[in-house]
Amino acid sequence: MEIPELNHRRAPGTTCLTALIKGRMGTIGHPVNVSKGCGGVMRVAPVGLFCAALHNTGDATMTVGRAFDIGCACAAITHGHPLGYLPAGFLATVVFLLVSGKGLEESITVSLGILEERPERERFMLGAQVNHAFRLIRNKKPCPETVERFGGGWVGDEALVISLYCALASEGDFAAGVRIAVNHSGDSDSTGSITGNILGALLGKEAIPNAWLAKLELAEVIEKAALQLLE
Repeated sequence: MEIPELNHRRAPGTTCLTALIKGRMGTIGHPVNVSKGCGGVMRVAPVGLFCAALHNTGDATMTVGRAFDIGCACAAITHGHPLGYLPAGFLATVVFLLVSGKGLEESITVSLGILEERPERERFMLGAQVNHAFRLIRNKKPCPETVERFGGGWVGDEALVISLYCALASEGDFAAGVRIAVNHSGDSDSTGSITGNILGALLGKEAIPNAWLAKLELAEVIEKAALQLLE
């Protein structure tokens, strides 16, 4: 609240604005809309950091399943469709596991297992898309044309799956993964952001090119907030 630059209007999504204007927080049980846009999944990486910090301090209630639930709940504030909030729970869980020292494929596999336990029938669609990304990364050379096969990334499930694919395709190279994520004809800023969330949690700050960090607005503020979430 006290940082003027964080109070600038930066083209917020229409779905988020119209949901918040209603004056009540959406929940999974009482949604404010049926949106499955990617605005929910795009903002929940900090949930994974926060949940991992609680878990690492000995909070026995903070499990990977709980991280999934909190990610879903945060997205459901503004996005009421299961394919708007389930991808958010999935991403929060992946980030939780990555910063806890797990590998990327293991983190995705564990998150798939948690997804399968959800009651929403849409979990089958999301799970099938994630498994399709696994198959493609193992059998086809990564390229922008392959990314296009997952859709444009405008909705939550597509944005998540594109980002998981790009993170897997990066082979541990932060810049390579993000470049794949932004070079397509869809919602490339969202997929670039989510891919950066995943690879940042996996590889750490030192993996980000110095030239990118040098031009990053509010870099110190962002890093301080991240460290506070992990404390």
